[in-house]
Amino acid sequence: MTITNPVQTRAGWLLPTPFGRFEMEQLRPLKDLPVLHRWMNDPEVAAFWDLDGPREVLDRHIAAQLSSAHSEPCLGRLDGEPMSYWEVYQADQDPLAAYYSARRGDVGIHVLIGPGAYRGRGVGSTLIRAVADWALSRTASSRVVAEPDLRNRRSIQAFANAGFAPRGVLDLPDKQAMLMVYDRTLIPETRRAG
Repeated sequence: MTITNPVQTRAGWLLPTPFGRFEMEQLRPLKDLPVLHRWMNDPEVAAFWDLDGPREVLDRHIAAQLSSAHSEPCLGRLDGEPMSYWEVYQADQDPLAAYYSARRGDVGIHVLIGPGAYRGRGVGSTLIRAVADWALSRTASSRVVAEPDLRNRRSIQAFANAGFAPRGVLDLPDKQAMLMVYDRTLIPETRRAG
């Protein structure tokens, strides 16, 4: 499946997908945190993100993301409806780099699909691929990495379906994770062309 190139907008970017028009823009705390807090308190999400509970827990995490020089927290919408949260970050400058063979310029992504209606339908893998391609289009880097919790089989499968290859288990301070790598040099030329 080919997804057309994203269109840059004033707030972020958008592109058509088989599931609707996907838009991603930087998280706006005053507007977006109430919905993100609701998602973080969904038991399926809380099991892997560990940001459930009082709003202050999430507020501290988001404040750290927004003040970081190497991370970009974003909200994703399908046809205008909020449905995902993304952290796109410079993995080679993140503590994660100490746990794998990081390369200069590696981009990392974390993703949360909020409403349960979007889970298990292929939406996640479609959007993961789109965001990975977008991240690579913004940098000279050749790789995007992710480290889903080893217990989160659905997330690992979504990354695999998006073209990420498993590269081994990481023993991180807060979880065991599967290192997943999306490598530009391994993407077929026909897909890279658009």
